Parts: sequence; C-alpha cells; structure tokens
Amino acid sequence: MGTREVYEEKLRRGNLIHDPTIKPGLGTARCPRCLSLLNPAKEDSEWEIAPVLHDATNVAGYGIGGLLSAIHGFNTGFPYFQNRVKGPKWLPFVIGLPPLLMYSAASAAFGGYALPKLSQLIVTSYYASSSVSHYGISLLTRHIEDNHISRVQQKQLP
Repeated sequence: MGTREVYEEKLRRGNLIHDPTIKPGLGTARCPRCLSLLNPAKEDSEWEIAPVLHDATNVAGYGIGGLLSAIHGFNTGFPYFQNRVKGPKWLPFVIGLPPLLMYSAASAAFGGYALPKLSQLIVTSYYASSSVSHYGISLLTRHIEDNHISRVQQKQLP
C-alpha cells in the first residue's frame, strides 16, 4: 500500500471517505494526493477554506504569534526584570525566561487559532458579497427582460 496506482484507483472509485488514509484505521480520513483532511459534508464547501489552506494558516499563525511575542518579551520583559531583580547578571534571565516562554506559547496558540478563523472570515465575506452582487445583477436583468417582453407583447396585441 502506498503506491501511486493504489491512490489513483481509490480516486477513480470515488471511495475517499472510507478508504483514504495511508495507514487504515489510524487517524482521520485524508486525501491521497495532498494528505489534507477530508470533510464528508460537501454541500456548503464553497463557503469554507480548503483544509490545506486551514493547515497552512494554522502553522503560519503559530509561527507569527510565537515569533512576535518572543520579540516583544525580549524587548520589554527582560528590561523589566533587569531593573527590578538585584543579584548576579544571570538571575533576571533565569527569572524572566519562564514567563517569556509561557507568554510566547499563549501567543502562538492564539495565533494558530485566530489566523485560520480570520482567513475563514475573509473567504466567507468574499462569497457572501459576490453572491449578493450576483443576485442583484440577476434581479436587475430579470426586471429589464420582463419589461422588454411586456412591451413587445403590448405592441403585438392591437
């Protein structure tokens, strides 16, 4: 198991929901080509970001949140401890490192949660606005066509 032919056969059969994982019985169902998580509910999939994009924004959010909080912690947290903790030069570092790590971990977790939600909001807003504009245009077109048809029919009646 694991050859390209096996995966292509699964794609042809369309049996991805029941049979897609690399190791059957372990984990969740994944696409054999990109290994992204499969969502069995596809009726409103145009309003959701793809699982690959969700995973990518999740990883990017963790990285950005952790990096920015570490920089902020080093620039503001360590000077705070250096001014308030008296003793050897290494003592403020030892005392300030655990809070900095907890702050970075919390910010990374928030970034990993918030960035996919933000991208989902952007995609949903885009689809909502485009569907509303398409609805408005089709309503206007229907109104114009109905007026034209009624005028043509009125001219043909007498």
